[in-house]
Amino acid sequence: MSKKKMNQGRRPAASQAESADKPATLKDLLNADIVSKLKSQAEEMRAEEARQKADQRKREEEARKAEQKRLESSFEYLLNNSSMDWRKHKS
Repeated sequence: MSKKKMNQGRRPAASQAESADKPATLKDLLNADIVSKLKSQAEEMRAEEARQKADQRKREEEARKAEQKRLESSFEYLLNNSSMDWRKHKS
């Protein structure tokens, strides 16, 4: 039992030594308000990118619909893409 108590006592000391040996990060060096401003700017950039992607998808979908509408009004397209099995339409 005494061995367990000794091992438990050494762990916190080791973690304190590790934290003291770690180099300072940029987050630690910057002021808290600057970090929050950078985080908010990153969020805004992500939101802007998502909005641009949504706009691009919408434009592509509208272009596809316009092309389909143009093709469906073309007799040549309808003739080439229709089924040649006219028996199924026979009464």
